[in-house]
This record gives sequence, C-alpha cells and structure tokens, in this order.
Amino acid sequence: MQSTGEQKRARVLDPVDRVTEVIFGLLMAMTFTGTISVATSGQEAERTMMIAALGCNLAWGLADAVMYLLRTLIERTRNRTLRTNLRDATDAAAGQALIAEALPPRLAAAAGPEELESLRRRLVEYSSMPVPPRLGWDDFRGAVGVFLLVVLSTFPLVVPFLLLDQTALAVRLSNLVGLGVLFIAGWMLSKYAGAKPWQGGLAMAVTGAVLITAIIALGG
Repeated sequence: MQSTGEQKRARVLDPVDRVTEVIFGLLMAMTFTGTISVATSGQEAERTMMIAALGCNLAWGLADAVMYLLRTLIERTRNRTLRTNLRDATDAAAGQALIAEALPPRLAAAAGPEELESLRRRLVEYSSMPVPPRLGWDDFRGAVGVFLLVVLSTFPLVVPFLLLDQTALAVRLSNLVGLGVLFIAGWMLSKYAGAKPWQGGLAMAVTGAVLITAIIALGG
C-alpha cells in the first residue's frame, strides 16, 4: 500500500504534467490578452478581458481536473483487468502475450520471453490481492493541483493591465511575459527530457509568438 501511495504522489508531482498544465492555461489566457489590442481600449475593456480570461481558465481548469480523475480511474481499472486476465490465462504464453500487448511497442519488442515471464509471475502473485479501482485522497489532491496550475497561469498575463494605464503598452508587456513563461516552460521540459534546454525554450517561445500573431491577425 505504501508503494501505491508513492506512485500516486509521483504522478501528481510529475514535471511534465505540471509544466504542460501551465502551458495550457497560459495559452488559453493569451487568447484574451492577445485580442484586447483590437477591442475597445479603456478600463472597462481591460476589466472585461481579465474577467473573461479568468472565467475561461476556471472552466478549463475544472474540466482538466475532472479529466485527470477520469484518466486515473480508467488506468487503474485497466490495470486490474490486466491482472485478472493474467490470473485466468490458460498458459504462460497467453499471459506473456497479454503483457506484451499492454507494454509500449518498443519495450515489448525489446523484452524477451524470460523478462515477460518474470513480469507475468510477479503480476500473477500481485493479482491474488485485488484492489478495487477507486480514487483516493492523493488523487483529489492531484486534481486540485491541476486546477490551480491552470487558473494561476492567468495572473502573470493580467498583471501588466493592473499596473499600467496604457492599454497598448500593457498588451505588449503581457505578451512578453507570456513568451518568457513559455521559454521557461520549454527550458524545463527539455531539461527533463535530456535535450538542450535553450533549444526547447526557444522553440516553445517561437511557437507562442506564432500563436499570438495568429490570434491578433484573426481578431482583426
């Protein structure tokens, strides 16, 4: 049971999950901060934009949190089904085929019969202690974390509108802040993947710049 809890905590704290949720929330917010340049300028327009951006990310964060819980539940149900099928398999070859089918293609191709058989025996032993696929406290903590990451990613973009009176300058500064956050996100993802961080950061920032340009162009 302790190992299961550790696995759930590791999933919640996975760097890819955290960074990609921030990117999703950031891009959603940028669809509003980018189009403010073609909207009616003034305090009322800025206030409307900020409320719309926050409301959009609240809704997106809630949906993403629910999807996180759904993915977790489906994954555990699938794992339990695999263990049940392994336990009911007629022979070792059938069980090895089930494991090979569940593994990623490259791992399944690299694993030989001995590795598959060793894994099959361990899973069969583990299947004698069935655990119902249900959600626990750590899962709901992870869902809350997903929600907060999406929502909080809105605020760096709206800060310039709170500090500056000039709408055009605030838009440009907000876009620069968004590009900076995207660069940091790309840097972190590339470093985690073992690639060159500056290349990943630059690629992510360029992608964000293209998206911002497309948003403004489509907005008029």
